[in-house]
Amino acid sequence: MIVEKVVDDSLNKLLEVKTDDNYTVESVFYRGDTLCVSSQVGCPIKCSFCASGMYGLKRNLTYEEIISQYTLSKEKGFDIKKIAFAGIGEPLLNWENVKKAFYFFKEEGLKVSFYTTGFPLKNFKELLSLPHNGVTVSIHSVFEEKRKQLIPKGTELEKLISLLKEHTKNLSNRKRKSYSIAYLLIKGVNDSKEELEKLSEIANELKLTVSLLKFNEIEGIPYQTTTDEDYEKAFLFLRERGIRVTLSNRYRTRKIGGCGTLMVNRFNQTTS
Repeated sequence: MIVEKVVDDSLNKLLEVKTDDNYTVESVFYRGDTLCVSSQVGCPIKCSFCASGMYGLKRNLTYEEIISQYTLSKEKGFDIKKIAFAGIGEPLLNWENVKKAFYFFKEEGLKVSFYTTGFPLKNFKELLSLPHNGVTVSIHSVFEEKRKQLIPKGTELEKLISLLKEHTKNLSNRKRKSYSIAYLLIKGVNDSKEELEKLSEIANELKLTVSLLKFNEIEGIPYQTTTDEDYEKAFLFLRERGIRVTLSNRYRTRKIGGCGTLMVNRFNQTTS
């Protein structure tokens, strides 16, 4: 693998990493210490709001290709202290390679966190038992039918919540803070009072933080971002119900390198 291109937008550094079979995947260095790595070339989950799965899954990345994103970034001079499996792909669907890479990163003294839809459930259960530094689970709707539209191949919400509840029930408050629920607020889709009320009930039941994300508009994806005013209202709505809520930071809302914006072969569209 080689780093084919580095795009610096002053906050994030987007790395386009080329594989030996001429695919490119994207990694992001942000916050001055964290590398977001990809685990697949494309993504089979095909979340309807995400650029990463627009062309489906091409193949899994090998263990060597996953850790190469780190070693190549280090060669570029990036001072990496944390790894986030939050790039292109669902890490649980390339689990053996991801797990092997996880232990490599831990041996390097890095903190490692995961962002996942929780699919498949068997691998999600194993992930929860790893000595990770954080797991964020994508929910995005509290109603199963709508959630299937947003996350076509995700785990059923009821099963996901049941597993999380069982796993976190005996955790200390400190350890519990390493788990969170991701909820991407999309204008006119999942931002109703009814949805947010149900979300607050789930978060209270699990005693978990809600990571309330703001949708990044992407060409070819027919959704709109919420206004700043409505985003703040949703935040306050949840806070008033006793939920600990975090908001999209400035790194997550970038046009390139933000949540849901990573792509395969962005600059060389040979994805067939």
